[in-house]
Amino acid sequence: MKDFLLLFRNDPQVAQTLSPEELQARTKKWMDWVGGIAAQNKLVDRGNRLSNEGAVLKPGNIITDGPYVEIKESLGGYTLIRAESLEEAIELSKGCPILQFDGNVEVRPINPM
Repeated sequence: MKDFLLLFRNDPQVAQTLSPEELQARTKKWMDWVGGIAAQNKLVDRGNRLSNEGAVLKPGNIITDGPYVEIKESLGGYTLIRAESLEEAIELSKGCPILQFDGNVEVRPINPM
């Protein structure tokens, strides 16, 4: 078994337009999906959502604000799962609710150091 990082990207502005009921319904879909992975004993870390604020450190000690408002897609969160292969990790990712809301999931194997 290998560990995989699932990175969730979407338009951060969309969530700001949702009613409390819509946000609650989306949260339930996420909890159900993560719960399904946990029930298969393939959840390593539930992960977290990421704040929209932040900074980018570049070579030469250059610091810029980020993520940028004009970008329509930003990294919104992550989860760690365990799977036999990249293909299985992708299959587990296909149930991610973000795919229903014009977001995407990047699936990356973790190479231990």
